Amino acid sequence: MKKKILVVDDEPSISMLIEFNLKLAGYEVRCVHDGEAVFDSLKPFRPDLIVLDLMLPKMGGIDVCRTLRKQNNAVPIIMLTALQDVTDKIAGLDNGADDYMTKPFSPQELISRIEAIFRRVTAQPGAAEEAPFEIGRLTVKPAQREVSVGGQPVELTPKEFELLLFLCRHRGKVLSRQQLLHGVWDYHFLGDTRIVDVHISHLRDKIEKNARTPEYIMTVRNVGYKLTGPNVMDSSPA
Repeated sequence: MKKKILVVDDEPSISMLIEFNLKLAGYEVRCVHDGEAVFDSLKPFRPDLIVLDLMLPKMGGIDVCRTLRKQNNAVPIIMLTALQDVTDKIAGLDNGADDYMTKPFSPQELISRIEAIFRRVTAQPGAAEEAPFEIGRLTVKPAQREVSVGGQPVELTPKEFELLLFLCRHRGKVLSRQQLLHGVWDYHFLGDTRIVDVHISHLRDKIEKNARTPEYIMTVRNVGYKLTGPNVMDSSPA
């Protein structure tokens, strides 16, 4: 069956351009033009992904994203913004968006990012057989997609879980932001590494006792990040 994509943008020319290219790529597409219409479309259309503009009438994209996540709706969201201010882009990620793109953008790049998200959602190689990771007080169960710290469950977004699992699979190794973009977001092009930084920040808030002095996710200056902790061998250069 065709994947379904809900496009939410109040500019008809943008909606038509996205719709045309997504249908050409083999997707089923529905377009709506304000934030409130998203919720009217969820049950009848059941989108597999939402392309969501930041600036919308009736209900803005940030509020739509925040509401969906509060409802425990994990549908992947790519946020579109015409704003260059990084704080607006980060706000989308802070409220549960999986990715963002700045207008104007290439329809092919949008399709590439959508395909990358679908690959990550549908392909979890070996997860069913993979043993839980026990790192100090941190437990990550790939098959159940569960995380706990000291026996207390931790609620993560799908992308936060994928990032933490990727770090666990490469624990003790220093990973650049580009490696994380490739491994977690499946980007095969130069992506915006601030996406990584925002999700790392969210993970620290949720699994660390003190996010400012982390025990698990360490920053390696001018390089990237590594997952460490008790019983984790450090493979970084001396």
